[in-house]
Amino acid sequence: MDIKQLIHDDDAVSPVIGVILMVAITVILAAVIASFVLGLGDQAQQATPQASFSWEYSENASNSPDGNVTITHDGGDSIEAQELYVRGDFDGGEGSGSWGEMSKSTASGASEVTAGLSVEPGVGSEYDLRVVYQTQEGDTSATLSQDTGPDA
Repeated sequence: MDIKQLIHDDDAVSPVIGVILMVAITVILAAVIASFVLGLGDQAQQATPQASFSWEYSENASNSPDGNVTITHDGGDSIEAQELYVRGDFDGGEGSGSWGEMSKSTASGASEVTAGLSVEPGVGSEYDLRVVYQTQEGDTSATLSQDTGPDA
């Protein structure tokens, strides 16, 4: 056996370690891509709140000769007032307003809409309205409740 040949031998463990590292990187990359494709990466996104609303139309409302509707948050999650809107057909004309901006709101000035708070959007009997949740960023919205008037 020649000692010089052992010292100058170029074979080593490096190619094996290189292959193992490349396989590990490929597996990790595939797992990250699969999690986003399957939607597991979107779990950090805010969920739509669960809340129930009741609608009560009164023909002889004191603030409107045509009547008015009262929308009441009955229960569920509390929602930021600036993220909750009343949208739709206000007696023949399209309209929208946040819960907190409505002038007839019993929740006026409240930062959160919780169970028991109500709003009167000032419509007559021909309304077709929706209570819509929309994030402040405006990238997500969902209709939480809707109702139509008796003459709609």
